Amino acid sequence: MPKRKRSSTAEKEVGQRRRLTPIKIATLFSRLRAWATSLGHVPIVDLMSAQGDAPWQILVATMLSSRTKDETTAAAVRRLFAVADDPIKTLTVPTKRLEKLIFPVGFYQVKAARLHDLARLIIERHGGQVPRTFGELIALPGIGVKTATLVQIRAFGIAEICVDTHVHRITNLLGIVHTRRPEETREALKQVVPKRYWRSVNQYLVTLGQIICKPKKHYCDRCPISDLCPAAFEPHYSKCACTSLRMKG
Repeated sequence: MPKRKRSSTAEKEVGQRRRLTPIKIATLFSRLRAWATSLGHVPIVDLMSAQGDAPWQILVATMLSSRTKDETTAAAVRRLFAVADDPIKTLTVPTKRLEKLIFPVGFYQVKAARLHDLARLIIERHGGQVPRTFGELIALPGIGVKTATLVQIRAFGIAEICVDTHVHRITNLLGIVHTRRPEETREALKQVVPKRYWRSVNQYLVTLGQIICKPKKHYCDRCPISDLCPAAFEPHYSKCACTSLRMKG
């Protein structure tokens, strides 16, 4: 029997509920921090910044981590930094050897060539030191908004918000923002999220997006913030893996 189409009134009510449901930011990040800590998993870039690694190493790890699992990135940077851990040393390593050192990170051949370009420009333009400002970082080859903001956060402790597809998708599901593109989400989040949480946004929401709130499957019954998420309680939310949650009250 075909499912009955939701009436326009019901759709409007769901939309209002999503827009009007207040998100308690402090509670949200407190829960996410406790949950992420209980997993014992720390993204490779966060781990490196906690260990006090140099900005060059954090920049390289961030670049290599794109479209690559953390464990693969971690192994690649260990091999690479054992041979070349700064821009000057990196330039002395032939591209083919760089490829072998970082394999099998995603697009390893492109990234190996980019390592040489990055090292050369940082030496020529910035005296061998990774720049701190957003404008200078995105002017480097292959460095986009996401990588630039993550380097600012992890290498220099600057209060910034790093937005990737997970952050964009989940903050819209939560109703914190209502945006169409990740670049819009970054600016919108700055208007509603207190500055003290900016640096944590990416770390916690990416972990949530990889494990619980996946793009094609949502495990709401295991989510530490499901009661704060309007989408988790919508009966028509077909991508939700949990069938037990229903709208309260």
